[in-house]
Amino acid sequence: MAENTPVGQAALIAKLGLRVPPPAVFSLVGPGIRRTTVEDGRTVEKYTLSYAPEDTFVGHLRFALRYEPIDLGVLAAAFRVAAPSELEAWARAEPTGAYARRAWFLYEWLTGRTLNVPDAGVVTYVDALDPKFHLTVTKGIQSKRHKVTDNILGRPGFAPTVRRTPRLVAFQAAAIDAEARGLIAGCDPGVLARAVNYLYTKETKSSFAIENEVATGQRAERFVAALRSTKSFEPTDPASLVALQNTIVDPRYAARGFRDFQNFVGETVGGYREVIHFICPRPQDIHSLMSGWAEMTRRLQGNADPVVAAALVAFGFVFLHPFEDGNGRIHRFLIHHVLSNERFTPPDILFPVSAAIVRDRKGYDSALETFSKAIQPHIDWRWTPQKEIEVESDTSDLYRFFDATPLAEYLYAKVAETVRKDLKEELEFVGLYDAALEVVGEIVDMPDRRASLLVRYLLQNRGTLSKKKRADFAELTDDEVQALQAAVKEVMKAREPAVDRYP
Repeated sequence: MAENTPVGQAALIAKLGLRVPPPAVFSLVGPGIRRTTVEDGRTVEKYTLSYAPEDTFVGHLRFALRYEPIDLGVLAAAFRVAAPSELEAWARAEPTGAYARRAWFLYEWLTGRTLNVPDAGVVTYVDALDPKFHLTVTKGIQSKRHKVTDNILGRPGFAPTVRRTPRLVAFQAAAIDAEARGLIAGCDPGVLARAVNYLYTKETKSSFAIENEVATGQRAERFVAALRSTKSFEPTDPASLVALQNTIVDPRYAARGFRDFQNFVGETVGGYREVIHFICPRPQDIHSLMSGWAEMTRRLQGNADPVVAAALVAFGFVFLHPFEDGNGRIHRFLIHHVLSNERFTPPDILFPVSAAIVRDRKGYDSALETFSKAIQPHIDWRWTPQKEIEVESDTSDLYRFFDATPLAEYLYAKVAETVRKDLKEELEFVGLYDAALEVVGEIVDMPDRRASLLVRYLLQNRGTLSKKKRADFAELTDDEVQALQAAVKEVMKAREPAVDRYP
């Protein structure tokens, strides 16, 4: 080899003419030294010539299983066109070989077809996905036929993968759930209850704001009520999803079931030109994909890293887009549902993740685009005479198998941020507010409603009552106002970190 040559999964794509997004890790073999680089967000692994595999389907598949994180979308497409006889010959030639058995298992797992190979004999079990490269389930399922442990995060009908990256390993080691428990430990129950009430409101407003909507009146109340019922919600039941959608959207757009029409996410430019950002699965695929998503959701319950599970469940749902309206809010609701049910969130507490997302809309859009931009070039579609989109190719596997690593990393970062900022600041602020209210009461015996309003004005203006707001308290003397301002400023000084709750 005089030049760097693609090997492994990249070679399978090229040799078999597969129409799939490229793998997150791209392997090359050529002269020179072994090195790792990142090009356009993709990891490129350069191997020396001694690593060069046999230039066959089996040779590149063996290389992938040995050296690369596996992209199930690539393998599913490859197995669909490759001759089963090649895998059968490999499995028969190496009946105890770990790579041959993993390939054999993955073929039958992904295709639902059985190879003409006798069951494995007495041999040690191996993992389907190498934990060195992947985050996997805690407890796998042993396949006696292959002597392979199925440790895949999903099921054949829906199985995103998550690579074991240094960033995710660092997040896991940080024990963010323990940080949250430390923040509320010893907190006054009254303070905690009021802080939590605000967090529910903050999450609701933020979740609507992400979609440039305002949560007001009954819409807000319904969403808060839904958030408070996350423990009893059953996401794998289609009827529960429909009921949730009906609860949080305008009654005119309430669904009776999963959609039976093609939808997309886009925007109108110039008042007439439609720009397409994301094409959703075909209506004829949505029921099988949602069934696979439900199987994955059940698989992950109590069996995976909670934040990773939340990312797969929530982002997987929004990519399938089973309803005309409400998909985004349900997607963020599902984050809370998983974190709560996995006991990552302390009991009766909510992490307002949407607030962190609102502060980082660009990062949120970029995370979503790691999926949408990857699959878009592989979807054949056209405008119909009725100005509707019609997808002309089979796209179901694009939504079924994808690399969810960037989504898991993004969600972990937002969960960490909301614990360290939103939860921490709200607990500090409620304590500050109570202390300020107490000193105000010691100076002037005011009605609760008036005292509360005064404290809010003072905290909003760094302890000073503005001239405009001063007119609202004409009953107070100037000396009383001076005393009240001085007392509240002392409280604020003693609790400085909480002061920034009001900029």
